[in-house]
Amino acid sequence: MRTTVRGSLWMLVAGIFFAVMGVCVKLGAARYSTAQLVFYRSLFGFLTILVITRAQNLPLATPRWQMHFSRSIVGFISMMMFFYAITKLPLATAITLNYTSPLFLAMITAMLMRVAINRILIAAMILGFIGVITLLNPTMQEDQWRASLIGLLSGAMAGWAYYQVTQLGRIGEPEWRTVFYFTLVSTLGSGAWMSLETFHPLHAADLILLVSMGTSATLAQLAMTRAYRKGQPLVAGSLAYSTVVFASLFGIVLWGEVLSFDQWVAIALITSSGVLSVWATKRGKTHPT
Repeated sequence: MRTTVRGSLWMLVAGIFFAVMGVCVKLGAARYSTAQLVFYRSLFGFLTILVITRAQNLPLATPRWQMHFSRSIVGFISMMMFFYAITKLPLATAITLNYTSPLFLAMITAMLMRVAINRILIAAMILGFIGVITLLNPTMQEDQWRASLIGLLSGAMAGWAYYQVTQLGRIGEPEWRTVFYFTLVSTLGSGAWMSLETFHPLHAADLILLVSMGTSATLAQLAMTRAYRKGQPLVAGSLAYSTVVFASLFGIVLWGEVLSFDQWVAIALITSSGVLSVWATKRGKTHPT
């Protein structure tokens, strides 16, 4: 039990690094497009995990490459949408919309694993829906509406990606291999997209920022995957919302992003619904297909 609790606490480490990544993305948006930011995040992340796996002589070959490819494509699309939302919205708002993923994860798990949808899960979904509506209030500007909806969609895609991460963990695929293929596919995909845009030259002064973005994201991925594999999924899923807290603090300190009362209420509703949905799903009984 003590080992399981320690494993779950890796999610706090992931929360800090994910928030740092969000800060780097927002700072980098002043000079680089979303595609470039995703490319540099993925490239430096790929190099980081490559160094780690080579230094420890960890095998990268896997017979489950189709599952890794599917998870990586879904994760890549989610990340593109998430980064776009970060560049257009307050950091805490963008991350909160992305962190609707447990709600979508609960729905996906319920459908694919035949988990009974109990009243608690239904209540969690209603609570989350109210939170999303409150956060996407009618007073938003048109560009914020678009970015907010894209941010919400990134949460849906992330929920599907996390389901796939869970399945990879169940068949024994280690977290470093999952992260390796994700960063590889994301580097290639964002590189292809970037080639279709006007290229903004890389400034030497931004190198530390971009390297930090890729490294923090990769460390966050490793910590998150380990939390779900080694810890209690319910606890890990709940602690994932620590990212919202860290991002809120960064947003206030760095950009003075003081959210309104209704926005804080919305964030609280979405966070509560996410934790509740994870708890409700774990209480359900699964029936193998």
